[in-house]
Amino acid sequence: MSFPLYIAKRYLFAKSGNNAINIITMIASLGVIVGTAALFVILSGFSGLRTFSNSLLDISDPDIKISVVKGKSFFYTDSLKTILDSNSDIVDFSRVIEERVFLRSQDKQQIAYVKGVDYNYVSVVKLDSAIQVGNWLEPQYKNTSVLGNGLAFKLSLGVMNFGEPLEIVVPKTGTGLLNPNSTRSIKTQIVGVYVGTEEFENKYVFVSNLQAQHLLNYAENQFTAIEIKLQPDVNPDAFANALQKQVGSQFKVQTKAQLNELFYKVINTENFVSYLIFTLIMVIAMFNVVGAIIMMIIDKKKNLKTILNLGATLKEIKRIFVLQGFLLTVVGMLIGLFLAVILVFVQQQFEFFMITSTIAYPVELKLTNLLVVVGTISVLGFLAAKIASSRISIRFLES
Repeated sequence: MSFPLYIAKRYLFAKSGNNAINIITMIASLGVIVGTAALFVILSGFSGLRTFSNSLLDISDPDIKISVVKGKSFFYTDSLKTILDSNSDIVDFSRVIEERVFLRSQDKQQIAYVKGVDYNYVSVVKLDSAIQVGNWLEPQYKNTSVLGNGLAFKLSLGVMNFGEPLEIVVPKTGTGLLNPNSTRSIKTQIVGVYVGTEEFENKYVFVSNLQAQHLLNYAENQFTAIEIKLQPDVNPDAFANALQKQVGSQFKVQTKAQLNELFYKVINTENFVSYLIFTLIMVIAMFNVVGAIIMMIIDKKKNLKTILNLGATLKEIKRIFVLQGFLLTVVGMLIGLFLAVILVFVQQQFEFFMITSTIAYPVELKLTNLLVVVGTISVLGFLAAKIASSRISIRFLES
């Protein structure tokens, strides 16, 4: 063990004869502990929120979406079918039809989107896991639909409400103002109600592709998009780039991240801003460490003069207090991390803090968050100790 480290440990763990210095050191340690714990909890909270949000996006959005660049729809050709069927990176895919519509039920109406899908659509997205009441679409039941919980509430519709079917209406192309002769419509029975984000719940009514084609007067092989589920180990960005070259410039291939670009930007920005705010708080807390080290230097002035006379260099004496401040920070950081990890673990297991009556605040223990906190606090602690030790000079020791 080096001489400066030995002395630094003695000064750190030995009580000073001055109670004021002991109190200042305790306050500095407490500031590091609380700041470290708060920073780790905040980062864990944002990690949990990101994972929770991704689980909601798994319900509403596919890994990859193919849509046409110009116009609304395209024809599902044999060449496109060959490209998708021969790709081993694809778990499954579904051809979909999406259009803005009017929903009518008795005297209530609502603007929403109809989404025609294949019956295997739940192999592409996890929408079946979000069915709150009822079931997903099944081939043996004709003229059925699955509605978002928000739309069901606004239209006062329930599952299997056979007395009151849902009417889906679209205007005919080129007919101008809406009147009974300028619209097309279908009537469906609600067999399921799904839950999700507020926007998603209020956006879609899902029907079979056959119903959507009848409603929009589409051909049998005419669709608006193809949604794809990838193998777990496939990189979506690399896959999208490769698929884009295969399908050509008339199509655009988008990943889930590109479909929700604004959402991810908001999450990342909030995470970064929160990190900066709590890092600033830690910078302020480090002034307590600087003050504690300076008070210790003043208190040990006579001892330091003796050490200097015994042959120690000024650099070694400065290093004593750099190490002392760094050790003070590290000890506080370890205690803060220990408390924060326990708090996050308890929240994961027992869900004490709730967003709503049924949804607990999501948190996630991640090694990357731990490394970010350790790196941030260690650097700040070292800088604080370095600033404090810079007060030591030959003139100060001999005065």
